[in-house]
Amino acid sequence: MRKLAIFDVDGTLVDSRAVLKHASDAAFTAIGVEPPPYEELRKIIGLSLKEGLAQLAPYLSAAQIDALTEHYKLSFGALHKQPDFIEPLYDGAADLLDRLKAEGWLIAMATGKSRRGVETIMKMHGWIDLFDTTHCADDGPGKPHPAMLHAALEALDCRPEQTVMIGDTSFDMLMAKAAGMHAIGVTWGFHTRGEIEAGGADVMTETFAELNAELDRFGATIG
Repeated sequence: MRKLAIFDVDGTLVDSRAVLKHASDAAFTAIGVEPPPYEELRKIIGLSLKEGLAQLAPYLSAAQIDALTEHYKLSFGALHKQPDFIEPLYDGAADLLDRLKAEGWLIAMATGKSRRGVETIMKMHGWIDLFDTTHCADDGPGKPHPAMLHAALEALDCRPEQTVMIGDTSFDMLMAKAAGMHAIGVTWGFHTRGEIEAGGADVMTETFAELNAELDRFGATIG
C-alpha cells in the first residue's frame, strides 16, 4: 500500500532561523520601521509571506505591507546570490529523506515558501528527484488551509489515512487535521511544543531518531 510523508521545510528540514531573521530585519529597516524581535517573528513562520508579515505588523497600512513584502523578497534573494550561500539542513534530515525514498515512501512538500523559493531550495540540496510533488503558498490558500495537502493527495493518488504530515508549527498541525491526516510535530523549529500540541499534533518528536521511529510506527499501521 502507498505510504506518503509530507514535509514542511523551514524549521522542519531546513534551519532557516538566521536567514529569515536577516531578511525580516532588512525589510523593516528599509521601510523605516523597527524590526520585531525573533520571538515575534518565529510565530508567523509557515504562513504565506504577505499574510505572515501582516500578522506580524498589524499596525502597518496595506501599502506598507506591500512594500515590506517586496523588501523582504529582495533581501532574501540577495542572500541567495552570495557565493557559497546555503540554508543548512538539520542534522539527520538528509538521511531521513534518503531512507524513506529507498524504502518506497512517496515524499511531498507543503511549505509557506514561494514557488521560486521551492525551486531554489530543491536545487540547493539536490532534491529535484527526491520529492514526488511540491506544494507552496503560490499554489492557492496557504497554511493552515488544507489546500496544499489535498493537492498532494490528488497528485499522488493517495488517501488521508495513508498520509502523515511532519512540521514544526501549529499551522502544519491544523492543516493536517483539517485534511484528516496523521500529524507529527517536531520541536527543533519555530513554534514551541505547547503551540504545536495546541495545533492538534498526534505525536511530538524531539530528535530525528524519534521522528524516524514514529514514521516507522505509522508506516506499519498502513502496511
